[in-house]
Amino acid sequence: MGVIGRPHGVRGLVHVQSFTADPDALAAYGVLEDTRGRQFTLHWQSEGIARLAERIGGRDVPVADRTAAAALTNTRLYVPRSALPEAEAEEYYLADLIGLRAETADGEVLGRVTIVHDYGAGTSLEIAPECQGPALILPFTARAVPVVDVPGGRIVVDPPETTIGEPEEAEA
Repeated sequence: MGVIGRPHGVRGLVHVQSFTADPDALAAYGVLEDTRGRQFTLHWQSEGIARLAERIGGRDVPVADRTAAAALTNTRLYVPRSALPEAEAEEYYLADLIGLRAETADGEVLGRVTIVHDYGAGTSLEIAPECQGPALILPFTARAVPVVDVPGGRIVVDPPETTIGEPEEAEA
């Protein structure tokens, strides 16, 4: 939902990049978590600048200085799934794609979605093969992934001619 950036000043403030539709909404989720299970609360001070507190033993302990703030640089912030609204019919969260079986329109199983990449230029799916071999990376577009069936535990893929992970043949 967000990522903590570099410190701002000497009193523990940090830059925070919010990935919510309304950046200010990040603080409204209440307690945020990192990948290690630490919990934080966030209070905006100005646009992109926040005061953080780590929740320890049920109480908020403020991040009080630049050194403590710097130690949190690049910490990704998440909300528990239970805090998110239910997806509408035929909608899903990108996290729902992880673990889905990837198969062709003919039913050939290619593997499972292991990672959803989103670097800003477009989302892609990384599919680990059922057996040995390199991962298949596909653009997450209606052309390359025409069917997403989260309840059925699968996606149908139509890989482009050349995809990342496939060795290119040398021309003669």
